Amino acid sequence: MSSGYQIDQTSLEALEAERGLYGPFTEAIRELVDVAIRTTAPAAEIRRARAEIEEIAARLRGEGLAGPYGVRFRTDGASRAWGNAVIGLRNAVAPPLVITADDRGVHSEFHLGAAYEGPPGSVHGGVLSLVLDQMLGQAAGAGGKPGMTATLTLTYRQRTPLGDLSARAWIDRVEDHKTWARGELSGPDGVTVEAEGLFILPRWARERLGEGPAPRFFE
Repeated sequence: MSSGYQIDQTSLEALEAERGLYGPFTEAIRELVDVAIRTTAPAAEIRRARAEIEEIAARLRGEGLAGPYGVRFRTDGASRAWGNAVIGLRNAVAPPLVITADDRGVHSEFHLGAAYEGPPGSVHGGVLSLVLDQMLGQAAGAGGKPGMTATLTLTYRQRTPLGDLSARAWIDRVEDHKTWARGELSGPDGVTVEAEGLFILPRWARERLGEGPAPRFFE
């Protein structure tokens, strides 16, 4: 399998134990990021906190992966994209989105706070692109036509306020190993961004899929 993609032989029991360990750990880091942006604590407290954070980072850095987390596939097609910047359980950059599939495509409800700000009080346009790229890609995968992003076009209809948001995506059409998907992201005042993208399954992945079920990216 291509570099960064691994076969995951972790038992379900061990997998749930890891989820229970790393999920709350990463959520605490997300909370720290939000606090770091908005705190007005005295300078002495900031310096003390910085020293504590640096000490923790140094302690944890002693044992770790040599590179990024990658994507880990189980033989049943389930996957662990825990380092992913949108859905990653172990990535504090990720909101993270929990994406659900149904017969119409995929959908998600999520919250984007201070860490994702662009214009005052609004989500950065690049973050919206990040989210919709993931949503469209997972719509393709949920429909049994996974692929990697070849093109992505966004239309920004109105500003997207920070806070509670939702997104949905679906397959528009398929031609061989090419899949076109569409989607939209909505805030409290309706649709704010529309997206369409082309996803292509690489040759190595097409050959790999001949050996088992199409991968799922919802774990």
